[in-house]
Amino acid sequence: MDCLEPDLFQYPDTQGVRSFREEIAKFLTDYARATKELRPEHITVMNGCCAVFATLSTVLCDPGDGYLIPAPHYGGINSKMWLYGGLQPVHVPLSSEVTNEESHPFQLTAEKLEAALQRAEKQGIRVRVLVLINPNNPLGDIYPAQLLKECLEFAHRHELHVIMDEIYMLSVYDDTTFTSVLSLDSLPDPERTHFMWGFSKDFGMSGIRVGVLYTRNHEVQKAVNQLAVFHSCPGPVQHVLTQFLKDRDWLDNVFFPTNKKRLKEAQNLLVDRLADIGIPVLKSSGGLYVWADFRKFLKSQTFEAELELWQKLLDKKLLISPGKAFYCYEPGWFRLVFSDSVDKIYLCIERLQQMLHTDDAKPVVNNASSTADSSCSPEEDSSGTPSNTPRDDASQIKNILVF
Repeated sequence: MDCLEPDLFQYPDTQGVRSFREEIAKFLTDYARATKELRPEHITVMNGCCAVFATLSTVLCDPGDGYLIPAPHYGGINSKMWLYGGLQPVHVPLSSEVTNEESHPFQLTAEKLEAALQRAEKQGIRVRVLVLINPNNPLGDIYPAQLLKECLEFAHRHELHVIMDEIYMLSVYDDTTFTSVLSLDSLPDPERTHFMWGFSKDFGMSGIRVGVLYTRNHEVQKAVNQLAVFHSCPGPVQHVLTQFLKDRDWLDNVFFPTNKKRLKEAQNLLVDRLADIGIPVLKSSGGLYVWADFRKFLKSQTFEAELELWQKLLDKKLLISPGKAFYCYEPGWFRLVFSDSVDKIYLCIERLQQMLHTDDAKPVVNNASSTADSSCSPEEDSSGTPSNTPRDDASQIKNILVF
């Protein structure tokens, strides 16, 4: 760690330095509770998970194909899947309204996946991939083992590849059990199941730019490795992270306990202070953010009103991402990141209170109530597509940065 050998400054293996992949394999075997020891030859290292999405899109699909993804979802995926592969998203709309068959808002079910796939087929879209983010971004929802199995069985029935994005895998608190796809006893279709993880979120190293792909499909990995030459990580970075992952004593006894404790304290602080000013949030146990309900502060239940509120937030120097940036089907939801200092969380609440409770931004009576009471459910047009759907309007969302 104190010095770097000359070979680290030469061209690295485009799949990733062997010693680094070996350490990643050991790390993920332990921390993802894998049922079998992971093999380094199944790992490809790239400069971020965005690169993993981009390369997988063109390897698994043809231009014009579609990929299923529950919405709301991390908005940056769309551009990455389009960059090389020319793919189009097929949303699985999730609603804040809780039906008799559901236990919580924005709940994903296999039935919703089936319905979205059938709609796509009627529109002539060939779906090739299912993308799942677990823990979910922006909801903070954690998929239970049974739901994961049902989603994988669904994909197997329809011969779909599954991309499991578990980049928030270790940012889980509340003693909640997280089930990694790597920990399942058996996969319905291991050759079509591809796992990804990175250092950006769980270790707060977004500037390091290291993403990891684990796939047991030799042909997929062979093709991905051909593109990895454009997305390789510097040798010195891989060397430093190798030493970092080896320090299990510090990770287990210092970093992870401290990180989880701080995340939970920050989340509690933000949730409690938001409640004080009349903003409910979706209950969550993972990620670095909360999904907050601002619907009663909209002048109308439209995405135009949501963007108007977002602009007012920006004017108050509050960078809070609107639901439109995550392709949410209901206007008025915003994502707030809490992985910051206590002082900044208090400052956020202070500015929110000043902005939302001025005369021109007071709650609109009967516009919408909290998730616990009711929801705004978008009406569907004749094609089965919600008519109040957030569109890819570049003029409106091009300046919305989400991570």
